[in-house]
Amino acid sequence: MADQGRTAGRGRDGRWGAAGAALAALLLASACTAPAATSPDTTVRDTTVRDIRATLDRRAAAVLGHDPDAYVATVAPGATGLRTAQRRELANLADVPLSSWTYEVTDVHEHGAAGATADVELRYRIAGYDSAPVTIDRVLDLERHGVDGRWYITADRAGKNGGRQLWQQGDVRVVRGAHSLVLGVGRTQEELRRIADTEDRAVPAVSAAWPERWAARVVVVVPRTVDDMAGLLGAPVANYRGIAAVTTGETGGPGRAPADRVIVNPQAYAMLGTFGQRVVLTHETTHVATRARTSAATPTWLSEGFADWAAYRAEGRTPAQVAPELAEAVRSGELPAALPTDDDFRFGGDSGRLARAYEGGWLACELIADHWGEKKLFALYRAVGGHSGRGAAVEQALHEVLGTTEQDFTARWREYLRSRLG
Repeated sequence: MADQGRTAGRGRDGRWGAAGAALAALLLASACTAPAATSPDTTVRDTTVRDIRATLDRRAAAVLGHDPDAYVATVAPGATGLRTAQRRELANLADVPLSSWTYEVTDVHEHGAAGATADVELRYRIAGYDSAPVTIDRVLDLERHGVDGRWYITADRAGKNGGRQLWQQGDVRVVRGAHSLVLGVGRTQEELRRIADTEDRAVPAVSAAWPERWAARVVVVVPRTVDDMAGLLGAPVANYRGIAAVTTGETGGPGRAPADRVIVNPQAYAMLGTFGQRVVLTHETTHVATRARTSAATPTWLSEGFADWAAYRAEGRTPAQVAPELAEAVRSGELPAALPTDDDFRFGGDSGRLARAYEGGWLACELIADHWGEKKLFALYRAVGGHSGRGAAVEQALHEVLGTTEQDFTARWREYLRSRLG
């Protein structure tokens, strides 16, 4: 369950010459044009941004250097409570293997000569796991102090896309697996070790189900409670009470490798048996493996159905065992009229509807693998994800890859439900 540059080559057939002529014209024009005057307000603002960046650079260096005194030194001397909280947060991060930690100032709002609010992106990577940074929006209030005129932080809070972070919830315990790194707060070493062992089985299972090369390393986050899980995701807790795990990460096209996190709901996960826990983590790990091929064009029934298909692929369970809610509906004469919509997968709603949506997506992928073959299932996933938007992406991919239409595929799927669940 998932939560989401181009290079230019040398032209041919004379195009390089045209580009060169255009460039020469621009250079001549710039040589004949006086530089625009810079207003005093712009100069002052640029200086403010530069000086705030200097403060944040010192802060970033202190994190990577595990230097609590230098970290707290970027906080205003009078902000005693904030200094205490920030020292504790840095201590909570002590065991997390960071490879980078940077701040990017995206906007600054000045309040007189000695006050400002900065919109900041915190970007960090975990060594050996993240090929792209996790990006977190923060909002900082700052004041200018002292004869050196340095900026000091007086408040640090979440921005529009930045929930409460794991290290803000408590001391982060770290357990390493063969293919996993498990970060937990308020959980025992033994519990985290069991999760790492399960994830270490999930990664090879996903590699066997997904034909493309991927990192085959996963970061699993285990907060203290479901409330803390919701805090990490910046969403209502009601959305996740019955959800054992979710995967975060931005979707992208080929070549992108986002920094995904599998976030476990410790209460719901603990209620599952060994088999259920293995299926859940294999499902979420599939999202990590397929992320670069998943885009805004990918319908949820395909992304979630494929993740379930990969999770159950080698488990030897019958369709009725995997899809009990949908089996009951089919036996009751309530055969779905259409493939599940994205709305059917929304959290916090009807749990039966949600279960039937997942089961319907799984059986759609089962149908493709069963009738057309696994290679065609992979090809369909890639073809749909290759589109930039939903539009006719599914219809076109079904035609090009499977030689069918959406209407015909839906009819085949409905008949497949009857034959496998009826």
